[in-house]
Amino acid sequence: MNKILKIYVDSYSGLSKESWMLAIVMLLNRTGSMVLPFLGIYLTDKLGFSLKDSGIVLSCFGIGSLIGSFLGGFLTDKLGNFKVQALSLLVSAPLYAILPQFQTLESASIMMLILSAITMAFLPANSVAITKYAKKENITRAFSLNRMAVNLGFSFGPAMGGFLSNYSYDLLFYCNGFAALVAGIAFIAFFYNRKERNEVDDVQQETNASETKERNAYTDVPFILFTLFCSTFCIAFFQILNTLPLFYKEEVRLTQNEIGLLIGFSGFCVFLFEMLLVHWAEKKFTIVDILFYGSIVTAISYSIFGFTHHLIIMYMAIFLMSIGEMLVLPFLSTVTALRAGINNKGAYMGLNGLSGALAFIVSPFLGTVIATKFNFEILWFATAIVLLITAIGFKITVKKLIGNK
Repeated sequence: MNKILKIYVDSYSGLSKESWMLAIVMLLNRTGSMVLPFLGIYLTDKLGFSLKDSGIVLSCFGIGSLIGSFLGGFLTDKLGNFKVQALSLLVSAPLYAILPQFQTLESASIMMLILSAITMAFLPANSVAITKYAKKENITRAFSLNRMAVNLGFSFGPAMGGFLSNYSYDLLFYCNGFAALVAGIAFIAFFYNRKERNEVDDVQQETNASETKERNAYTDVPFILFTLFCSTFCIAFFQILNTLPLFYKEEVRLTQNEIGLLIGFSGFCVFLFEMLLVHWAEKKFTIVDILFYGSIVTAISYSIFGFTHHLIIMYMAIFLMSIGEMLVLPFLSTVTALRAGINNKGAYMGLNGLSGALAFIVSPFLGTVIATKFNFEILWFATAIVLLITAIGFKITVKKLIGNK
């Protein structure tokens, strides 16, 4: 027990107060993340959309995410991460509040596109901020701390969302908007006029960059290939936010409270174990191996849904999925940060963020089409196969990007 406690203490030591504050802002923002897991259910249950039409709206959310990731990265390099994060948080708050007024397929699709573009612009700017305030040796732990905040909020959000949706779906949107507003105010209050801690290192890197030309993120072929495999992982994994809740609702016949608790369990597991697992994995394995094994574990977790609908087994599958998530997602950001130069971090983070944004487009549309044309079991087995291919892709591409680190 003392040894485990020491590992926890070591995992958090050395992280700057700015890294902690970025995590707190992310926690405030993601505590309101109760809309997305219930969006498909809201569209089919409250608005009466077909499964196919709900997939179209969810894909529009993904298109907006694609736009937001690109613009967020571009604007971060031009305006700085502070302005982009502040604007994203403050503008998204009222948009969440008015979202329930858009109830036709066309208006809901357009609104989802606009909202997701603004909210997703926050992420590359936030990732750049993490690299600015964390020491190089602590960068993966800084990303893990941030993701820990995401998942703590995500464990609260769906559970609260399941409770609130029993009374009114509109409450989901109002609470999400309020959380974004509080996060924006807290972020501005702390980071306004605050100097970046890595300015000395940045000056040195800028000097080096002037002597050797930096790579262009958009022509860096090995990195683009890596981003494509990030996309396939995210397309498979992010079904936890769209088709998996629909599977729970329509196939397993779970209540909304049970769905919220099951999805929230994933966030709670990541919150509890990620820093410990990342700290252990960094010492035992290379980043290449971590991404390889993490993808395989995620493949196993999704395949389990194709064999049984027993609630306890599904909790076990979610636990395995959480382990895969912990081993993969924080290290994707680390690989990106190690590959980027000082003057194009936003471009690299934004380009890598496109992998998640693309997943928001492809995952719900492809998932609902496969589930409708075939069945959910076929969908889960196909997902497992995609993840196994992704594991091999990570093994090949990451070695070319950073070697055997």
